[in-house]
Amino acid sequence: MRDVVVIGAGISGLAAAWQLRAQGCDITVLERQTRTGGNAITERKNGFLIEHGPSTINAAVDEVRVLSENLGLDPSVVPLSDDVKRRFLVKDGALQGVAAHPLGFFTSSYLSPAARLRMLLEPLISKGSPDTAESVEAWFSRRFGGEFARRVMDPLVGGLYAGRADELSLQSVFPRLLDMERQHGSIIRAALSHRLRGGVMPGKRLYSWTEGIGTLPTALSTGLTDCIHTGVTVRRITGQQGGYQIDTAGHGRIATRSILIATQPHVATAFLENVAPDGAEAIAAIDAPPLAVVFLGYRRADVDHPMDGLGYLSPRCENRALTGAQFPSSMFAGRAPKGHVALTGYLGGARHPEVGRMGRRELIDLAQQEFRGLMGARGEPVVTNVRSWPRGIPQYRSGHAERVDSIRNISQEAPGIFVTGNYLCGPSVGACVANAQKTATDLMDYLSDQQYSAERFCQRNTTC
Repeated sequence: MRDVVVIGAGISGLAAAWQLRAQGCDITVLERQTRTGGNAITERKNGFLIEHGPSTINAAVDEVRVLSENLGLDPSVVPLSDDVKRRFLVKDGALQGVAAHPLGFFTSSYLSPAARLRMLLEPLISKGSPDTAESVEAWFSRRFGGEFARRVMDPLVGGLYAGRADELSLQSVFPRLLDMERQHGSIIRAALSHRLRGGVMPGKRLYSWTEGIGTLPTALSTGLTDCIHTGVTVRRITGQQGGYQIDTAGHGRIATRSILIATQPHVATAFLENVAPDGAEAIAAIDAPPLAVVFLGYRRADVDHPMDGLGYLSPRCENRALTGAQFPSSMFAGRAPKGHVALTGYLGGARHPEVGRMGRRELIDLAQQEFRGLMGARGEPVVTNVRSWPRGIPQYRSGHAERVDSIRNISQEAPGIFVTGNYLCGPSVGACVANAQKTATDLMDYLSDQQYSAERFCQRNTTC
């Protein structure tokens, strides 16, 4: 009888397993794939470093910083390059740069004079009703004006979630902004207060490791080698006395006191249908449209654009196949051979799910066409790579907060079963690690309560 079985060895499952192991739990980690790491896949190809999934870490997330230190990864940390000076957005079919300082949108011509004036009026806008659920687009339209919402926040949501600002819930996507409105009455006043206290712009707080984001799951897996079992397909979870039984395909049955499910939402739904139907229904309601990641490596001389930024984002009103692109060779050192540059395009998601399902050649052609028109990328790339994710980034649409509450109650519906993953509190690596560690702590509290109850029973029952 194991203490815990963790199902899923992506970053969330590994981070939770690491914490549980550190606290003395007897754990087993089951992974259906033959490799660990989930979507955090990094690959070297002809001198280029390719990120198939997440590509940055926000230094503001303490959980990842502490984990990196404990794993001995700090010597390989790579900070964001000084080459990142601007943010780029598509406007009228061309890239327009905006300075990466707090007043960038006020000083740039990207927004119309009327839109910039409307932004300045934000401190005069009254608070919204706490009982009204708003989309990201509706909330920013109310506080900063419609043009800002469409031209700035919609592309940002496209970059972070591969989603649509008119569909995603402000409460779930940007909860801190909602708190700032309620506490300060104005986002501008709150931001100025943060700046005066020495706060740093978010873009300057990004980092990675020399060998990319895949460094983190690799290090976690190495430390958990003796308890990770790959190539194991879980078929069914059933309750039994003292815990649960996990039936696997070709690897027998496993008895465990508790289970932590750290899989994609559709997989978690299947596991929970029999033991926690309400929680399974809540998870099933979270959509994750297909997403494709196209990596192209060019000779530097074949790309006209200065590439002095993180990349670019495209508003939905520009009606482009790509939601945006990153410039990996500008972001971090060692991402491309000398004399070359790297571009990563993102296609599909909630805007164009049909594009995310296209074949490899079609996706490369779309990316090349866009890079040719926007960045002056000529000729054929020296390296091409496509990663198609049939299920991409979960969409936090209206009602997501209520769905998360139902998911959190799974441990009440089925005591001893907990879930974690990027469909709960954010898709970033930092959010996944933080949520996984919190879930591991909740699971440990459950096991401690169970042990206490068993000891109390034995004290009163001489048959023990």
